[in-house]
Amino acid sequence: MPDQGRNTYLDDVLANQERLESDLRSKGYAATNAGPGAVSASGSPRPQVPSSDQVRGVADARLPAPSMPAPPAPAGSVAPAAPSRGRAARLERFAAEVDAGRGGGGGGGAGVGASAAANGVEVRITGVGRWKTVLVPPNAFVVHTRRGETEPRHIGLGVSFRYRPATDSFLVVPGAMQTILMNAFCICSELQGILVQAYVQWIIEDFGIAYRRLDFSDPEDPMRLVNLQLREQAEAAIKDKVATMSVHEVLSDRQPIIEELTARLRGVAEGAGQAEDGLGLRIVTVQIKEAVVSSKTLWENLQKPFRSEQGRLAALAELAADSVITDSRMAESRKQETRRLSDERELSELRALNAAREFDRDAAEQSRRDEQSQNNARKAADEAHRTRLHTLALERERHEQESVMARLRLEEEQELARTRLDAELAAVRARHAAEHDRQVLELERERVRAELANARTAAALQAELIGRLPEIVEKLPVPSEYKAVTVGGADGGSLAGVVAQVSAVLGALKVGDAGRE
Repeated sequence: MPDQGRNTYLDDVLANQERLESDLRSKGYAATNAGPGAVSASGSPRPQVPSSDQVRGVADARLPAPSMPAPPAPAGSVAPAAPSRGRAARLERFAAEVDAGRGGGGGGGAGVGASAAANGVEVRITGVGRWKTVLVPPNAFVVHTRRGETEPRHIGLGVSFRYRPATDSFLVVPGAMQTILMNAFCICSELQGILVQAYVQWIIEDFGIAYRRLDFSDPEDPMRLVNLQLREQAEAAIKDKVATMSVHEVLSDRQPIIEELTARLRGVAEGAGQAEDGLGLRIVTVQIKEAVVSSKTLWENLQKPFRSEQGRLAALAELAADSVITDSRMAESRKQETRRLSDERELSELRALNAAREFDRDAAEQSRRDEQSQNNARKAADEAHRTRLHTLALERERHEQESVMARLRLEEEQELARTRLDAELAAVRARHAAEHDRQVLELERERVRAELANARTAAALQAELIGRLPEIVEKLPVPSEYKAVTVGGADGGSLAGVVAQVSAVLGALKVGDAGRE
């Protein structure tokens, strides 16, 4: 029969932990022993290494006789058969070298090379005999050593290299982050059992230190021993910290446990402030997943105060709900009776109201019809009025357009008349200007003649005057009387005298003409 004192929640936590560990376990390790045709975790087929029997069958036709004895195999490899003379011994040594190329790794950090079928990391070894090459994935650390050399020939992440099975050895370790799941069964300060479920994630920080100080010799899971050691240290740290705490402290505040566990693991893995003091590892994260009391009775007792309080609140809520339901039922029955009486009263009021509404509706309908007819008449009158206004507006617009056209026509005629008048005025101005120019030319001609005349000598002027006297006398009117006037006793023979005499004669003639008039 089942254990009545066992904590079922604890069983569920452990079962979940087992399932998580199964999921985190590398599927490549399970495929290692799957035989020929097995594939890796990435889905690519695993490389197949020929067996020693197959190599022996091929070596009969291809292997030349060695010129010197084969060197001894490295530690941890498969020992070749005792050397013998002849062709059979050479074939046996060649088969032993092939097997050594496929064999498992050695202890500590200096094991021999491993193929994909013997190591947890997908490693390919190509070539035959002494001419082999180890192809390492880019996410794996590798260290390659050679007999007689103290320092590694190759070390780093994803470094591939040439490999001699007789003198070389190498170690391949996964470079991915590792996760350690742990179940620490602890005793708190109150002497009660508590299961603390935690996980630690770590990664290789300096492989040059890690491969010397840690054990990666497990051919199927090189990290198994390291994870086991770190798990033991982590569980010890958790147990030490939980031993100083009470049950309530462990269940309610996990941060002190995380801090203590982180400090201890980092002190071991990373060293106390100096790289050479650590193991070449780096702690990525530390978390506490669950903290469960092992005793079912204690677990239930811890939950009882909260459950009792919740039960009390539930009972009070139920009583309050019953009281509310009863009050609601009584109130509902009272409401129903009140509603019935109110309905009867409302029905009578509604009947009277409906009668009044019918009368009001008929009156309102008649009024609405009268109003509608009046509105229709007003609308018709408004439409007729708008039609007349529109007609008048159109007529006014037509008159305005006609007046605008007449005004434009008149302006055009005025503009034409103005243009004609301007043309005539321009012609008159041109004639006047021509006449003015002609007169100016005449005046200029007279001026020139006068200048020419003024420029003549007195004898020339007297001769010309004497020559024109008959013409002047002919043009003079007949005088009624003749007066001789001597002015200033001037010499009649001189030019001045002649001019004076002519002037006196002309003045006398003018006086005579004025007297006759």
